Amino acid sequence: MNHEGIARWLASFSDLRGIVVLRETLAQRRQRVRREVRRLGVLRFADVVAMRAYYAIVLARGDRRWIAKQLESLRSRYPDVPPGIPTLICDSPNRLEVKKFIEDIAPDFVLARCKQLIRKEVFSIPRHGTFVFHPGICPEYRNAHGCLWALANDDLDRVGMTLLRIDPGVDTGPAFGYFSYRFDEVRESHIVIQLRVVFDNLDALRERLMIILRMEAEPMDSQGRSSAVWGQPWLTRYLRWRWRVRRRVVS
Repeated sequence: MNHEGIARWLASFSDLRGIVVLRETLAQRRQRVRREVRRLGVLRFADVVAMRAYYAIVLARGDRRWIAKQLESLRSRYPDVPPGIPTLICDSPNRLEVKKFIEDIAPDFVLARCKQLIRKEVFSIPRHGTFVFHPGICPEYRNAHGCLWALANDDLDRVGMTLLRIDPGVDTGPAFGYFSYRFDEVRESHIVIQLRVVFDNLDALRERLMIILRMEAEPMDSQGRSSAVWGQPWLTRYLRWRWRVRRRVVS
């Protein structure tokens, strides 16, 4: 949905200059696992692994069907990407070849749809900066899986996405808008919700980006608000959320 769907969407209202496709290596996955074990400890990391296994067994098939249907909808809604758009395949956004690629195509802005942190010498190349559709309301739900953590905390007013311009911190850059939709806790998985807060708002995101690029937008004020970094989902917290949802439905 990102490689093709977002590219089609961008090409429908802007001059798409190039695409960087990131493919994680086995060595990078191992490094990510070691980092998570050090950060969480063995028992909590086992909770994360259990969540991955539960998702693969119980939820993934339904989500794949939903994604396939949504991709067909995006294909019918937006035309093909123009032929000849330069594409670079790499394992990290911080490689020298990525930096040179972005410098050569000289974009006004970059939209990053990746989980890897991007270095300043890369994200600062575009004239208007590099933007992300962060899956969570910042600053309360920084880092990955912000929608699920808001659901797990019963913080339903903060289940959404933040249009963020990257700065040197971890999801600490200026926010230019929050986007959500009328999600269904009962029937939709956390992955579907996290995707829909983006893809249900493509028209509004296009308008907001155009305002930013015309330099007519001011960042949102987040002073005095709490800030927290959230990592990978835990099965224990996920099941507690699902139990709470079922209780609400019954009552």
